[in-house]
Amino acid sequence: MNERVYDVAIIGAGPTGLYATFYAGMRDLRVIVFEALERPGGQLSALYPEKYIYDVGGFPAILARDLVQHLWKQARQFDAEFHFDEAVEGLEVEPETEHKLLRTRLGTYRAKAVIICAGVGAFEPNRLRVPGAAEYEGKGVHYIVRDKEAFLGRRLLVVGGGDTAVDWALELQNWAREITLIHRYDHFEAHERSVLALAKSRVSVITNHVLRAVLGNEHVEAAVIGHTETDDEHRLPVDDILICIGFRSNIGPIQNWGLDLHKRAIRTDGHMATNLPGVFAAGDITQPEGAPKINLIATGFAQAAIAVSVANRYIYPKARLFPGHSSKRKGMRYAPVPLGH
Repeated sequence: MNERVYDVAIIGAGPTGLYATFYAGMRDLRVIVFEALERPGGQLSALYPEKYIYDVGGFPAILARDLVQHLWKQARQFDAEFHFDEAVEGLEVEPETEHKLLRTRLGTYRAKAVIICAGVGAFEPNRLRVPGAAEYEGKGVHYIVRDKEAFLGRRLLVVGGGDTAVDWALELQNWAREITLIHRYDHFEAHERSVLALAKSRVSVITNHVLRAVLGNEHVEAAVIGHTETDDEHRLPVDDILICIGFRSNIGPIQNWGLDLHKRAIRTDGHMATNLPGVFAAGDITQPEGAPKINLIATGFAQAAIAVSVANRYIYPKARLFPGHSSKRKGMRYAPVPLGH
């Protein structure tokens, strides 16, 4: 048992968790952060570090990995304690003190309040079960883009019709020598602007087709694609196949903590409070009462600020709910960067 009592324990170091860590520091709270992955960033680091993000305030376009670096720098200003590769397996309330006990494989920790920023939980890509796909995974079959340069000058096949498939096809068209996108339907589920951009791009789009088999010798050499309504098949010479058919998420042990859940989301009120006293949630993991579920980073930032402010009032009842604007705070660790630099 770690004898230290923290003000706030934050579960998850994705964008929402990192912003919550920063904002808790702004409220002079003692913070401990738990992250199951080995690095900060959550999905941004694990799934699409090389992908551009366009809907974060202040950045017309920013690579996911660069956004994580900015958030990480911002979050570390107030000496929060970070525990990476340490998932929270259990959460319970200590009756005598109402402290929250957080149990991990390495120990048990105490906090006066908890903010769950676990995103969509643990996740892994849906794998396509066709001949050769498993055999050549890591040898030309990819489910996640770790490094765009790996596709430089290569013949690439992208499989899928959602945002991830379309966005990566657009993003990699300037890297790959040849790029083909196949989708099982004649319409796409991606954002309208992305679909319009796809139509104007140099990506070769083949609809009503699926991947039937992966061929190769030590490495991928070709894909067999077939029409969804006929038995027609043909062999497409490729060097790499990027399969983007979604991800499975699992909130894992969170479902056993006594929280009020809606599907895989934690129900909260407008204050981001859960049904457990002193336990709050923010970001994609939440389903706020009476509000639409909009899984955007910007939404997570706002919910994190609310959760921290209400948690601070929970811990210190005489504290102001709204602390004032940050422009009035002195002694920030990082100097502002002048415009144009």
